[in-house]
Amino acid sequence: MTSTAKTLQTAQERLAALLPGFAERAAAHDAEDCFVAENFAALKAARLMSAAVPADLGGDGLAIADLARLLHQLAGACPSTALAFAMHTHVVALLAWRRQHQKAPVDAVLGRIAREQLTLISSGGSDWLDSAGTARRGEGGFVIDAVKAFASGSPAGDLLNTSAIYQDPQAGPTVLHFMVPLTAKEVTVEQSWRAMGMRGTGSGAIRLDGFFVADAAVGAKRPRGKWHPLFHMVSMVAIPLVYSVYYAVAESMRDVAVGAARLKPASATLIDQVGELETELAAARMALADMLQAAEGPPCPETTNRVFLGRANVVRALMAVAERALELGGGQAYQRPHRLEQLFRDLQAARFHPLPARQQRELAGKLALGLDID
Repeated sequence: MTSTAKTLQTAQERLAALLPGFAERAAAHDAEDCFVAENFAALKAARLMSAAVPADLGGDGLAIADLARLLHQLAGACPSTALAFAMHTHVVALLAWRRQHQKAPVDAVLGRIAREQLTLISSGGSDWLDSAGTARRGEGGFVIDAVKAFASGSPAGDLLNTSAIYQDPQAGPTVLHFMVPLTAKEVTVEQSWRAMGMRGTGSGAIRLDGFFVADAAVGAKRPRGKWHPLFHMVSMVAIPLVYSVYYAVAESMRDVAVGAARLKPASATLIDQVGELETELAAARMALADMLQAAEGPPCPETTNRVFLGRANVVRALMAVAERALELGGGQAYQRPHRLEQLFRDLQAARFHPLPARQQRELAGKLALGLDID
């Protein structure tokens, strides 16, 4: 066994010890719309918040493909925990990628994540290229006012990785990227997450009222609405990890539905339904595998397009899996607390991450026609 395989195995073993408790609590978190706080505490105690931190800084040093395997394993027990953990993990994985490939000065924050088992929160899904919120010039920095929606994992968060818009007199609308300690007095974590599915992710809004960011703490600046190189990196790292969770949810639906189908008479209709489900799940698996292969880089418009083509095809196939699985489950699967009912609702969230269908097709079409993607 290689050292890399052994490291992954060790992380998987630490996670496996937690999964029975996660699975046991999953239905209650769904029913009560409450954050998976105990699960995040357990992940921290097992030192899994640093799974993506390089080994020389105290983490497991797992590559993106291995992180996807870890998330797949976690999602089988509790989809909400897996999705919230994916949002933390992709931020850490991006920092690790930039350290390895760009010599970015991120050792301090990566070291803190490993030592303190910090949870990083992302607002990227709601901000994306345009960002949101305002940055006003102050003495030695910027004053931030913003509301960041869909901040998954925020009840357990330590640092928010976010952005805001500065109306630069010379450059025009400029997006500033920075981190915010969630303990700051100017920060409010709102317990406002009430959704169809993924109810335990704690994806409420975070409000910043007059938070000060020093000039030296601004990690990056970019023109608003443009495909900055940073977002080719984000797309390459984050999206395959997030959709590894949703694929695992669909796989769980398949297992439950096919298990129930085996107890029924093997009619031609039943065989066709199961065959269609298997075909759609295979399509999702192949598209996800291509996304993960694309995550090996390099970050560029072509890689981003490949990732989002995969994302579109994964979602299309996953929705078909969900429908077929619910049909196989029958009327019982429509009722709570049947597991298919919850998994079906959880899987619907796959529709709402970047890029929306029209924007994805616009990116693909422009590249195919040789046009400027901006």
